[in-house]
Amino acid sequence: MTNFKECRDCGRMRPVTEFWKRKASPDGLALYCKECFGLRNAGCYRGRRAVQGAQVKPYRKRRSVPEGTKYCPRCEEVKPVEEFPRNRTKKSGFGTYCNPCHGRVVTENRDRKHGSARNYLLKLRYGITEQEADAILAAQGGICVICLCEPASHVDHDHGAGRVRGMLCFKCNNALGQFEDEVWRLAEAADYLEGRGSHARRLWLEFDATTITGRSRRHLEMMRGVRRASVLGSARHYKLREKYGLTEAEADSLVALQKGLCAICSDREPEHIDHCHDSGAVRGALCLGCNTGMGLLGDDPGVIRRAAAYLEGSLVAEVAAAGGGVRWSFTLPDVDPAGVGADGWGRVRDEDVRLRKALRDVEWEAEWCFGGPFADPFALAVAGRAG
Repeated sequence: MTNFKECRDCGRMRPVTEFWKRKASPDGLALYCKECFGLRNAGCYRGRRAVQGAQVKPYRKRRSVPEGTKYCPRCEEVKPVEEFPRNRTKKSGFGTYCNPCHGRVVTENRDRKHGSARNYLLKLRYGITEQEADAILAAQGGICVICLCEPASHVDHDHGAGRVRGMLCFKCNNALGQFEDEVWRLAEAADYLEGRGSHARRLWLEFDATTITGRSRRHLEMMRGVRRASVLGSARHYKLREKYGLTEAEADSLVALQKGLCAICSDREPEHIDHCHDSGAVRGALCLGCNTGMGLLGDDPGVIRRAAAYLEGSLVAEVAAAGGGVRWSFTLPDVDPAGVGADGWGRVRDEDVRLRKALRDVEWEAEWCFGGPFADPFALAVAGRAG
């Protein structure tokens, strides 16, 4: 078998690699070269389609593609295979289009099938359409249902059940993630900020106060049996003195007082000193999640309680609307979100926080002061201070 063969159509001698395989031929090769075979095949196909009255694209002549390159049918350029995306389903191991064209084709197909990138992502991540997300946002009056301060821009959903719960602002949505959607941690965080709970009781028994100030800091230093360190010291010592007024030994004493656990969740190792940004008083040592989550919620116990109620499913409810139908209710006292202007949410939020704190005060007094098994002096002092 020679390395060249004559094509019956064009009459040229061509390498045998330019002919398709054909078992019926004596030499095992087709009668026509690949180029002429393509012209014959295209002419036959277009003739049949013309009889049927159909329109087809003009015939595109087969191109010679050098080794290590690939032809992109969209930009009609021959490019190195490195400029094509990987695709294991293709025989060549590369996609049909080059990287820029591939991105444009994906975008066009997505927009054609789903309408927009936002609609596609909403259906992919949360199983709702763009119209359904806008309906939820309208039902909330455009405001975040937790903080009642910022516009809602993020869809929040239950990671276990996949159910969409509502629309939140970035900070509130991130804060729920920091608290790992655990209601009890949010409830503990709210009590922690108001000087209640086991950690506050521990500080009260040790220092007769629920925060650590000057005298309490000296007591922490005495617990380790060392004198108060000077300004000089390690980088950690310098940062603690600069930010919180604590020495390195005092911070270690505080962590030891908490048994090496976070003051809120009592489940993780404390990594950060938490303090009141107004008074500067140190409240305790917290893990990363509790410290970051509280900061995102503004260190506001009222907002944190709203977040806990939101996760419980008791914050948002459907009630009958004045004009018929139903609407959302998520404030105390109940107000129609559609009737609250952009400048009216501050007043609604303050009233809601006040009522929720009053309800918590009643629960606390009933549990520890009047209805509990004993009258706790610490609880009585906290209740008196709250009153």
